[in-house]
Amino acid sequence: MTEKSNSPSRLLGFDFGTKSIGVATGQMITATAQPIAAIKANDGIPDWAILEKLINEWRPDLVVIGLPLNMDGTEQPITQRAKKFANRLNGRFGVKTALQDERLTTASAKEFIFANGGYKALDKGKIDSVSAALILESWMESYYG
Repeated sequence: MTEKSNSPSRLLGFDFGTKSIGVATGQMITATAQPIAAIKANDGIPDWAILEKLINEWRPDLVVIGLPLNMDGTEQPITQRAKKFANRLNGRFGVKTALQDERLTTASAKEFIFANGGYKALDKGKIDSVSAALILESWMESYYG
C-alpha cells in the first residue's frame, strides 16, 4: 500500500437512509474503519446538530457517503437523496465529500454482525453503522486500487 500525495487521512462514512443514517470513522494509515453510531432521520432529514458535533469531533479530511444503486448499477429513488445529503454536508460544514457504491453492504453488515454476535446482535442501528464502516473500507480499497 503506497501513500498518495494529498490523500485524506481521517474519514467519516455515512450509510444514508430515510429512517437511520449509519456513521463510521476510518483512517487511511491502516485502511480500516470502525462503526460509531446510527443517527435517526425523519424522511431522510437528520438532526444536523448531531452531524455538526460528529464533524467537529472527528474533523474528517473527507466524508464518504454510500451511494445506493440497483444491482445492475442503475439509480433508484433513494440514490438522488443520498447525493443531496452529500451536497448538504458539503454546503453546511465545508467538508469534502465522495460517493461510494454501496451495493451489498447491508447484507455484508448483517452477515458480519450475525457471525460475531448471533441473531440478537442484529440491531438496526448496529447494521447501519457497520454498513457505514464497510462503505468506508470499500472506498479505501478503491482509492489504493
